[in-house]
Amino acid sequence: MKKHLIVLISLFMFLYPIQSLADMAEGDMIVTLGQNLTEAQKNSLLTEMRAPKEVQIVTVSNQEEHQYLGKYIAKSLIGTKAISSSAITIAPQGSGITVKTKNITWVTDEMYVNALITAGVKDANIYITSPISVSGTAALTGIIKAYEISADKTIPEAVKQAANQEMVETAKLGDSIGDENAAALIAKVKEEIAKNKPKNDEELRKIIEQASKDLNVTLSENELQNLIDLFNKLKNLDIDWNQVSDQLNKAKDRISKFLHSEEGQGFLEKIKQFFIWLIDFIKSIFS
Repeated sequence: MKKHLIVLISLFMFLYPIQSLADMAEGDMIVTLGQNLTEAQKNSLLTEMRAPKEVQIVTVSNQEEHQYLGKYIAKSLIGTKAISSSAITIAPQGSGITVKTKNITWVTDEMYVNALITAGVKDANIYITSPISVSGTAALTGIIKAYEISADKTIPEAVKQAANQEMVETAKLGDSIGDENAAALIAKVKEEIAKNKPKNDEELRKIIEQASKDLNVTLSENELQNLIDLFNKLKNLDIDWNQVSDQLNKAKDRISKFLHSEEGQGFLEKIKQFFIWLIDFIKSIFS
């Protein structure tokens, strides 16, 4: 009987191999592929991702996409096919999250970083892609699913829902105040909540209003209320706010306004020099 049991366990492990955190090391990759990709598309994306031959692949269904997005955006925007895909590479401990995208039209890299930090993802380099242009909302479902496998941990359903809601709300806000402003605002508010958790809606409203003022953006009352609702949900979840703060600090270079960046400052300097030249030119005409 004991011998038969050992054989049965061995057969089970052979038929259902499980790769966990213990098996994954820095530089290892796990891939998510949309269930409705053709074989040619799958092979093309794997080549694009530079995935190793024996890479672990997680399949994401359209049903799963609707499960996590159905409450926040129209079903027509989610569609009927799962095609967005991603590659998650284990990064050195303490390095934070990086995100790069291709053919993603609505959700920005910074929005993904913000939502992934909320979900508890850390120390990963993530590449999100699709064979055709897509909004990008469905990609987060696959990334979180793959991270759970790679990190050998279960992310609570409520936290997954909140991360998806955050991504959608940030993208909607981006349509109004600009993508970079929206991502920066969400990050700034989360940073303040991590420092000093607000006790009520009034304190939360003040944090959001101050962050908006600091970033020189104006929110409508509806946008402000949507953010209050979102952050109320976040602060009442089992989220490690110390980790959120730590990951935000590591991602600050990627979650910042363009005009505050070196590239942005260089752009403004060029504009300034152009107008100086233009004024001098006009003066020379009349002198």
